[in-house]
Amino acid sequence: MSLSEVKENREALVSEVKGDTRFMSRITSIGLTPGCRIRVVKNDKNRPMLVYSRDTMIALNRKECKGITVEEVTA
Repeated sequence: MSLSEVKENREALVSEVKGDTRFMSRITSIGLTPGCRIRVVKNDKNRPMLVYSRDTMIALNRKECKGITVEEVTA
């Protein structure tokens, strides 16, 4: 599933990141790499998503979220 599908207060593991060179450079420089654990803080429709990962709060727009594939963590 894409990152934008994860509901608020849920955790997920990044499984794949796809996009152009600029996007890949930005995303990996802020620490969102395959295997990284993230928690969705805010996921309001038509607004940027807020995620927490590696002691950092990150805002991502909807287009960016579609390039990040995740697996939701249960329990």
